[in-house]
Amino acid sequence: MYLSLQKRSRLWMKISEACVLGFAMLLVMGHLASAMDVTVLSKMNALNGTNVRLSCTFNSCYKIENSKFSMNWTYKECHNCTNVTFLQYKHKWIYPKDHQFEGRVNFTGNLNKNDVSVTIKNIQIDDSGLFTCEVKNPPDRQQGRGVIDFNVITEVPPERDSTIAVIIGASVGGFLAVLILILVVVKCVRRRKKQELISDEQKIEEEGKMDGEGGTEEGTKCQ
Repeated sequence: MYLSLQKRSRLWMKISEACVLGFAMLLVMGHLASAMDVTVLSKMNALNGTNVRLSCTFNSCYKIENSKFSMNWTYKECHNCTNVTFLQYKHKWIYPKDHQFEGRVNFTGNLNKNDVSVTIKNIQIDDSGLFTCEVKNPPDRQQGRGVIDFNVITEVPPERDSTIAVIIGASVGGFLAVLILILVVVKCVRRRKKQELISDEQKIEEEGKMDGEGGTEEGTKCQ
């Protein structure tokens, strides 16, 4: 039996939709398989003259092979400035020369743990700028990249003195406690006075009744 034109059209539409969906899934899976995530701190502050560790870790779908793995640490003073490579890995660790970090850079990461962090000794004011950690681990097709906005400060910001806040808080708390106590006392005094007034009124009523009964008895006797 031959399919009608309408049924054949519906069949082709379903086949086309299935093909498009399958192709999209292949693209997504391919992207996930080739993606690398690099994790760094987006902003860092460091005190002048101290040693600073620039942390950089990455996730890869594949095990590191020394013959294929590569990474770069670069620095530039501003967004439009030229990048300067101060640490590199290609089959081995390479420390380029003739840059401001020469003699001050140490690798303090662990490749087996996907950690390519470095430590820079004796940080100087001129070291402020942008540090970039770039990692490539084939067969991951995409290179991972993380940028640190680095700022060198000359003194540690003073800690906020919380003594005044504690004193104010204690004063306010004490005032509220005293106010509540006063309100409770006033309420108790008012309640007691109210009870005393009620008692006095009851006594007056009872005395009035007794006086009335006494007057009635005297009138009866006189008759």
